[in-house]
Amino acid sequence: MISIKSSREIGLMRETAKLASSTLVHIESFIKPGVSTEELNQICHDYILEHGAYPSPLNYNGFPKSVCTSLNEVICHGIPSKKDVLKDGDILNIDVTTYLNKFHGDTNKTFLVGNVPDEIKKLVDVTYQCMRAGINTVRPGSHIGDIGAIIQEIAHDHGYSVVEEYCGHGIGREFHEEPQVVHVGKKGTGVECKPGMTFTIEPMINLGARHCKLLNDGWTVITKDKKPSAQFEHTILVTEEGHEILTLRPEESVEFKL
Repeated sequence: MISIKSSREIGLMRETAKLASSTLVHIESFIKPGVSTEELNQICHDYILEHGAYPSPLNYNGFPKSVCTSLNEVICHGIPSKKDVLKDGDILNIDVTTYLNKFHGDTNKTFLVGNVPDEIKKLVDVTYQCMRAGINTVRPGSHIGDIGAIIQEIAHDHGYSVVEEYCGHGIGREFHEEPQVVHVGKKGTGVECKPGMTFTIEPMINLGARHCKLLNDGWTVITKDKKPSAQFEHTILVTEEGHEILTLRPEESVEFKL
């Protein structure tokens, strides 16, 4: 059952999404060599609570932390730890979801730590392009398959692979709702987009093969070949005219030509 949000619900979604976005903006200055992912988790946790919200991942199906921190070959759902200390040349994805006014807002970004090799920088840049292109397909009458089709095309054109086991999702009163938003697909297939739908687009793009492995902690997903993976995510609203990026950060207005 796909939830179509009312104008009131959309207003509440905007508030929680804005907080999720501002959390990513807030944490950026703390991301540097020598800092542990546990420290970054605590900073995000405190910021979210200070703004009257709750970090959705904390205790979600047993997840032990307030954000996901996915380092280098970790595709998604990395658990913050004192042992994971950032070093020069790393890439780190921080995935933030806030629960405010009984609604969730979900966004993530892959950050560069110090001097990242050009090959890895390109992976991060192309992953962002994939997300942006997927978002730009969204309008009333478009299909979820359109999103995956363009993401897959761009990634493969650059020699990268797309993770298929994990995907975007509807979001609102529940952290994860229908529809599933797979990042591979065929244009014109899948659920039709309608005004009032809210969902995430969050492609995971690998430098090597697409195959992944779930670690023994039951959460952390890594690339099977141990090559780096990058990801970006926004929460999207389908509008009467097209779409609105609810988690858009201020610096992205030029990227999305707003």
